[in-house]
Amino acid sequence: MAVRARGWRPPPPPLLLLLLWVTGQAAPVAGLGMGSDSELQIERRFVPDECPRTVRSGDFVRYHYVGMFPDGQKFDSSYDRDSTFNVFVGKGQLIAGMDQALVGMCVNERRFVKIPPKLAYGSEGVSGVIPPDSVLHFDVLLMDIWNSEDQVQIHTYFKPPSCPRTIQVSDFVRYHYNGTFLDGTLFDSSHNRMKTYDTYVGIGWLIPGMDKGLLGMCVGEKRIITIPPFLAYGEDGDGKDIPGQASLVFDVALLDLHNPKDGISIENKVVPENCERQSQSGDFLRYHYNGTLLDGTFFDSSYSRNRTFDTYIGQGYVIAGMDEGLLGVCIGEKRRIVVPPHLGYGEEGRGNIPGSAVLVFDIHVIDFHNPSDSISITSHYKPPDCSVLSKKGDYLKYHYNASLLDGTLLDSTWNLGKTYNIVLGSGQVVLGMDMGLREMCVGEKRTVIIPPHLGYGEAGVDGEVPGSAVLVFDIELLELVAGLPEGYMFIWNGEVSANLFEEIDKDGNGDVLLEEFSEYIHAQVASGKGKLAPGFDAEMIVKNMFTNQDRNGDGKVTAEEFKLKDQEAKHDEL
Repeated sequence: MAVRARGWRPPPPPLLLLLLWVTGQAAPVAGLGMGSDSELQIERRFVPDECPRTVRSGDFVRYHYVGMFPDGQKFDSSYDRDSTFNVFVGKGQLIAGMDQALVGMCVNERRFVKIPPKLAYGSEGVSGVIPPDSVLHFDVLLMDIWNSEDQVQIHTYFKPPSCPRTIQVSDFVRYHYNGTFLDGTLFDSSHNRMKTYDTYVGIGWLIPGMDKGLLGMCVGEKRIITIPPFLAYGEDGDGKDIPGQASLVFDVALLDLHNPKDGISIENKVVPENCERQSQSGDFLRYHYNGTLLDGTFFDSSYSRNRTFDTYIGQGYVIAGMDEGLLGVCIGEKRRIVVPPHLGYGEEGRGNIPGSAVLVFDIHVIDFHNPSDSISITSHYKPPDCSVLSKKGDYLKYHYNASLLDGTLLDSTWNLGKTYNIVLGSGQVVLGMDMGLREMCVGEKRTVIIPPHLGYGEAGVDGEVPGSAVLVFDIELLELVAGLPEGYMFIWNGEVSANLFEEIDKDGNGDVLLEEFSEYIHAQVASGKGKLAPGFDAEMIVKNMFTNQDRNGDGKVTAEEFKLKDQEAKHDEL
């Protein structure tokens, strides 16, 4: 309850029972059991199993009663007024018999009391209401007890094994509670509203008793806080559900706790032994996480989506607390990041994250890179003779294992039992791999690390390579066939015949058809006089060469159309 308590004032004048007993006789000790009509008689009709406290002289009580004459005729009832009778005991505010009869009662106890005239209204009675010398019967149900010397009472019935922090003045808390009166009657519950009560502690936002009762609690702790009315809503109550002079009992479960001055907290769970690089502002991270509230309530997980969360850090793409908490991590590191709400989702929350909630992220860093990164090459083995190095246009055969930075295997030619074959610089592999295979000799083994912008980018390869993934290739080069000079798909290994066209045109009709052209080129390659670019479809190369010579597109090449490479630089041909 968030309304501040008001000061206590003396109770209003009573109706019947608050008539002063003015007989001047000493009050006899209350009797238990049924005696003569000249003595006070008390019958305990119901006593609760638990009775932590009984009424003593000087206590303030709230009780319901029905007042009757011995013949059963009712003369008064608090139930008819729909309000308890509230009074101090033993201070002369009650008739002497009632003052005595209330002593020793428990909350929820019911007593049937017979009060003789000498302990009630004597020979005078009450004009028009109680005849002289009347024996009075009261059916009493005690609802509440407190004393002006009472303080807040705290009973902790559950405390978590770990309690790294407790509530201090000025902390902001989120808690659930059931609010009851001392007799167990429920007057309010945050559980019924399915929403925590969120407030600062110790700065006057709560009734004083609750401000005091919450101090020292741990997240996850459950305690019962009993508050006397002068530290709650006082004489007037709250004007709605809480009557005046009511003791309040709050069963509280603390869910969350932070201070506006808090920063994030980081707990390292697993830090790899080898950490060659730590994340910095501007890096792009891929990580898994479980997100919970401070009490352990789950709200989100990348694992449940079977996909990492991918983001830039230090640039406002994530909440401020995570932007800070993800700095300085290593690949493979696991850490817990606790984010206060002012660095999380604030007072409003988001989705299934309540407002003002402290967030706990257990993260596992899969990989990270920076957009300015290039490939990284580490050579593990070079043969003694490593003079012939790969270059653009060379035809390579190699084995590889492809994995993510966290070691997850993606693909392996060793497992498939066959090499991967490419022409370097021809766009047959991702750019980073093309770069990583250059200046490599046969027999060399190296590791090539490729950032995603030189790999498969943000999209990745569906079902094979995650988006924005850094790739690791362990490579062994097995064979290298030297390529042709850049721009050539066929070269001569010796002098070119001066009568080249005539040699191709075997039937001498002045026109060279594709079949004649193809037969001649293949013959030159077979004899070692010519060389086609390795790694490509030979027939496709020859066909392209013929098409380039067939300038008018009529399906045949004439002597006028036929030109060598140095005669027509724009064509990759003879």
